[in-house]
Amino acid sequence: MSTRVSGIPDVAAPEPTTLSRGRLAGIRLLRDRVGLIGGAIVLIVSTAAIFAPWLAPADPTAMQTDQLAPPSHANWLGTDEVGRDVLSRLMHGGRVSLVVSISSMTASSIVGVTLGLLAGFYGGRVDGVIMGFMDVLFAFPGLLLALAIMAALGPALQNLVLALAIVSLPSFARIARASALAVKGLDYVEAARGLGARDGRVLSQHILPNIAAPVIVQFTIGLAYAILTEAGLSFIGLGVQPPAPAWGAMLSRGKDFLEISPWPAVFPGLAIMVTVLGFNFLGDSLRDVLDPRLRGTL
Repeated sequence: MSTRVSGIPDVAAPEPTTLSRGRLAGIRLLRDRVGLIGGAIVLIVSTAAIFAPWLAPADPTAMQTDQLAPPSHANWLGTDEVGRDVLSRLMHGGRVSLVVSISSMTASSIVGVTLGLLAGFYGGRVDGVIMGFMDVLFAFPGLLLALAIMAALGPALQNLVLALAIVSLPSFARIARASALAVKGLDYVEAARGLGARDGRVLSQHILPNIAAPVIVQFTIGLAYAILTEAGLSFIGLGVQPPAPAWGAMLSRGKDFLEISPWPAVFPGLAIMVTVLGFNFLGDSLRDVLDPRLRGTL
């Protein structure tokens, strides 16, 4: 687009800055009702988990004589089979879910994006080796692969993070590779290489910033998958071990008392469902907001 002023030749309109693009993306996100709902859920769950030591009404491992009690003024969500406060255990269990999901997705995104960039940028044998390994990992169902890793390494928090990171690795690698293949042939990348920029500089300063959007979306959606997988592993006893609270383990123990008192199973199940739904809503909204075809439109 150009503008003409009397006596002055056509001048190209300046490209929108990163700040203006971010502001437009923020406006679109605020106008997206689904994204707002997802963001509100994530904010509430994260706040409750982060401040659980101060917000929880009781010690999550303290036993009481009032077992399998229904929700009351003393215990807002009731108590479990040994008299522990369900609300307090839910809030502390959220800390476990967030720590595991964020840690695993951070590790997986760093390694996966690095490998995907190298595969897409160099191609050839490097691409074949890296993506061949990713195809092997991708061939296994995610939960089955995580289950095998946990069975081999044993139930521990660091092993759980490692298992979820490995399971999510191919998704980040594929996204980064596809984006690198699309970007590396553009004029500004070729110009940087023609001016003698080293490969590391080209990758970090010219290609990586332009593939951030799909990586951010995958990271957000991956958090939901990690929370769900962590709950599944905890449900069968391969996650965080008792007496530490974990949503999947709470659901596993609570299911044995559904006929007597459904609360110890219902509330952890709702917490898992709502949290996963919130991250999925937020991820879908971010995908629409960060879609390059929508930039510059409100």
